[in-house]
Amino acid sequence: MLKRRSCGVLLHPTSLPGHDGIGTLGDNARKFVDLLSTMGMSYWQVLPLTPPACGNSPYSSLSAFAGNPLLLDLHQLAQEGDLPLEVACSLFPKERVDYGGVSDVKLGLLHQAAATFLAAERSSRTEEFWHFCNTTPWLHDFALFMALKQHYKGKSWQKWPREAALPTAETYEKASLKLGPEIGAQKYLQWQFSRQWQALRSYAASRGVSFIGDIPIFVAYDSADVWRNRDLFLLDGQGKPTAVAGVPPDYFCRTGQLWGNPLYDWEILERQGFNWWVERFRHAFALFDGVRIDHFRGFEAAWQVPANEHTAERGVWGAGPGGRLFEAVRSALGELPIIAEDLGVITPEVEALRDRFGFPGMKILQFAFDSGPANPYLPHNCVKNCVVYTGTHDNDTTLGWYSSQDEHHRNLVRDYVGSNGRDIVADIIRMALMSVADTVVIPFQDILGLPGTARMNLPGTAFGNWEWRFSWDMIHRGLAGEMNSRLERYGRRRGSMS
Repeated sequence: MLKRRSCGVLLHPTSLPGHDGIGTLGDNARKFVDLLSTMGMSYWQVLPLTPPACGNSPYSSLSAFAGNPLLLDLHQLAQEGDLPLEVACSLFPKERVDYGGVSDVKLGLLHQAAATFLAAERSSRTEEFWHFCNTTPWLHDFALFMALKQHYKGKSWQKWPREAALPTAETYEKASLKLGPEIGAQKYLQWQFSRQWQALRSYAASRGVSFIGDIPIFVAYDSADVWRNRDLFLLDGQGKPTAVAGVPPDYFCRTGQLWGNPLYDWEILERQGFNWWVERFRHAFALFDGVRIDHFRGFEAAWQVPANEHTAERGVWGAGPGGRLFEAVRSALGELPIIAEDLGVITPEVEALRDRFGFPGMKILQFAFDSGPANPYLPHNCVKNCVVYTGTHDNDTTLGWYSSQDEHHRNLVRDYVGSNGRDIVADIIRMALMSVADTVVIPFQDILGLPGTARMNLPGTAFGNWEWRFSWDMIHRGLAGEMNSRLERYGRRRGSMS
C-alpha cells in the first residue's frame, strides 16, 4: 500500500448525502464507494471516526477508540428490527450538518433501538453482541465514562464528584452496577458501529477501494482515555494537567496556538512497552488499510506549555519517544502503512524519524507558490515516497484558495501549471496526477470544483466547521469517466500498470 502510483479521495462520512441529517455508513456510503471504484480510485481517506467532543471536531474526541454513533445508519437498525421503519425515516436531509439538532433527535432514536435490542430474547445477534463486549478491551471504560457523563449532565470528568472523577476499584464497580442500563446502551451503539463499519469496509474491498484513516497524536482531556489512564499523562494528583500541548509563536500567530491537550508521560509509557499506543495502532489497523498520523512531529518533540498559561508563548520543546515507539509498534504489528503529517516547520530530526521507517510525508499544492522554485511542495521537488494533496480538511477548497490570491500569485499558479485559468482546479489536479509521487489524494470538493463555501474547517474558529455535505445532483453524468481517463493517462487508475 502507498508504494505504487495510485489516487484517492478525501471525504469524511459526515459529508455524505442522506436523510439522517448527517452522512452515515449506509446506502449512500456504498454509492460513494461505487463512484470511487468507477473513477478508478484506490483509496477513500476519512477523518477520525471517533465521537467528537469540543466544537464537533473529529480531532477532539471523547475516545481514541470508540466510533461516532451519529454515523450509524438508522435504516439498517430498522431492518434488523431494533427500530420501526417509519421512525428510521423520520429525519430529513439538510444541506449542512446541524450537530445540535441531529444529536437531539438521533441519539434518542439510537437509545430506543438499544432498549429494544437489550430487551429481546436470546438470539444469534445477542450472542454476537456479548462476544463483542467480552473481546473489546476499551469498551467498558468508555461505556461507563459516557454513562457518568450523562449522569452528571455533560460536565467534564474533572468536575465530577471525586468518587467518579478519580474512582477506586470499589467505586468503579458500584458505578458500573448503578448505571448498567446506560452502559448497555453505549455498548450496543459501539457494537453496531463496528458491524456497520466493517460491512462498509468489506463492500469497499469488493470494489477495489481501501480506506485510509486518521490518528490525532493527542487526545482530549475530557475523554475516557485520560479519565482511566491518568498515569500515562502529565497530570497532578488531582488529575489536572501540569502541561498542555500547543504550537510556538510563528509568522501566522504571534502568541502561538494553545491546544490544551494533555501531554504524554513518555517515560511511563516506555516502561510499559508503549502498550497503550500499540493497542491504539492495532485498533486503527483493524478499521483501516492505512492511517495518517496528525502532528507527526510531536513524536520527535512537542511544544509543552505550563497549564496555567493563557497563550503558547512560554513553552518549551519536550522530547518525544522518537523511533523507540515505532520500533515497539512494528515489533508487535509488523510493517506500518502510515502517512506522516509533516506540515509546518519541520526539523531535520523529524525528517530523519519519518525516513527511518519509510513513512511517506505530505505535500500540499496550495502551499507551493509562496517561496520560489525551491519550495518543497512544488511537484518538481516531490519524491516518490510522498502523498500529494491539492489541499486538506484544514485548507480552503482549491477554487476558494485560488480566488483569494492576488493577481501576482494567480499568475504564478497559472504559469507553473500551464493554465489559462478557465478551469484552474482541473489543471491543478492534473499537476498533482502528473507528479512523481506514488500517491495522490484529492478532497472531493476539488473533484467537484466547488468554491470556498464548501470548506470543511477553518482552523482557529470555533463555529461553523465540519458541517459541509454534498448532494448527488452536484455530480455531472460524465465525471466518473473523466476521472477514470485522467487516472489512466498518468498511471494512477486502480488496476492499471504502474
